[in-house]
Amino acid sequence: MNCSYWDEKDFEMIVETSFDGILLSDGEGNVLFVNESYVRNTGIKKEEIVGHNIRELINPVWMKESAILLALERKKPVSFYHITKNGNHVMSTGTPIFKEGKIQRIVVNTRDISEIYALKEELGKAKAMEKLYLEQTEVQRDEGDEEIVVKNRKMQKIYAVAEKVASFDTTVLITGDSGVGKELIARHLHIKNRFRNQKPFIAINCGAVPENLLESELFGYEEGSFTGGMKGGKKGIIENCNGGTLFLDEIGEMSLNLQVKLLRVLENRTIVRLGSSTEIPVDVRVVAATNRSLETMVKEKSFRADLFYRLNVINIAVPNLKERVDEIAPLALNFLKRFNRQYGQEKKLSFEVVKELELHTWKGNVRELRNTLENMVVLSNNEYLQLDDIPWLKAEIREEPSQGQGLAQMLEEYEKQILINAKEKYGTSRKIAAALKMDQSTIVRKMNKYDIK
Repeated sequence: MNCSYWDEKDFEMIVETSFDGILLSDGEGNVLFVNESYVRNTGIKKEEIVGHNIRELINPVWMKESAILLALERKKPVSFYHITKNGNHVMSTGTPIFKEGKIQRIVVNTRDISEIYALKEELGKAKAMEKLYLEQTEVQRDEGDEEIVVKNRKMQKIYAVAEKVASFDTTVLITGDSGVGKELIARHLHIKNRFRNQKPFIAINCGAVPENLLESELFGYEEGSFTGGMKGGKKGIIENCNGGTLFLDEIGEMSLNLQVKLLRVLENRTIVRLGSSTEIPVDVRVVAATNRSLETMVKEKSFRADLFYRLNVINIAVPNLKERVDEIAPLALNFLKRFNRQYGQEKKLSFEVVKELELHTWKGNVRELRNTLENMVVLSNNEYLQLDDIPWLKAEIREEPSQGQGLAQMLEEYEKQILINAKEKYGTSRKIAAALKMDQSTIVRKMNKYDIK
């Protein structure tokens, strides 16, 4: 080939058609030329860089270092990976050109590897989900028909205490907000009590039954005690629970009148049916639970101090689900498996859904999480449950329909909202990355993309 037929413009045209980004600088770091692919890869306009020294563009956000400066410093070809101004994942290689022992030019080649990185990220998500599924079996405990999840350190300590006291007949008071799983712990106490686990476990919610009915339900009644009673009378729950465990949920809702009678059961191990004066011996282990402060109620004289101290021999305080974020994923997988079996489905959780579940506040605690998974399994048409299957995100779609907005754009909106919430909660990109189990570089890129400061 006779190179005399090719002039500078011909070479420039060839370089402009290159798929890779190309930058040329002199030996001082002054940029002489960039092609359109470089602009596309980096998001830096030609007028922002050509004629400028590369040191002017160095900044802590999207250009922490430069292939030009690295090549000048090391005096040899260098390559490094970075995220560009427009959020692309780019591999840059700077090659110095020497003349008479001095660097005269540096050629920088940039290649957009965002698709490769995205595939790597998807593979990472798939591996993370596989790990979650494997870990699920490690943190589950079989309790008859129930499978409970114990991964959080606080919950591990709680269940260790429960197992230690299970075989003692001492009363236990379980405290915690509604939906945290107080009944599961009560059942655990029953199952681990080798002297009682073959006898009944009976749970009753003291706040869900009217006072007059609750008394007859607990203590039973003799025939003729009141209008509408069964012929021959009826045994109460306490009698029917003889030898087993009685779980009194929401004990703080029990009336003062019934509190006196319950105290008699605990101290004398006897009950008296309504309409009778005969004491009947009973052998029950009482476990109580409440979402209220019984200490405050004692001060307000709405709960008997003697009963409180009788119940509060062993106190187990169950933390909210928001304090047990590490249990959200295994709990969700546990509920998913249960509802798949119940409804004949084969739904799976996606990584994005797990991260959104972990960011949610869960005011209804484990019960709300359980209901959410049931809702998603029943209503979703997707094999892999997606962000738009989550009830509160689905509600946002109904409330704020966007004309002409496709699924990809809607998912971007959800992703942006997740990052905004995470920014408010965790502050730094490092902490956000740790919470969402993603690379910090990915978090930075996405926050730049959505202009989240």
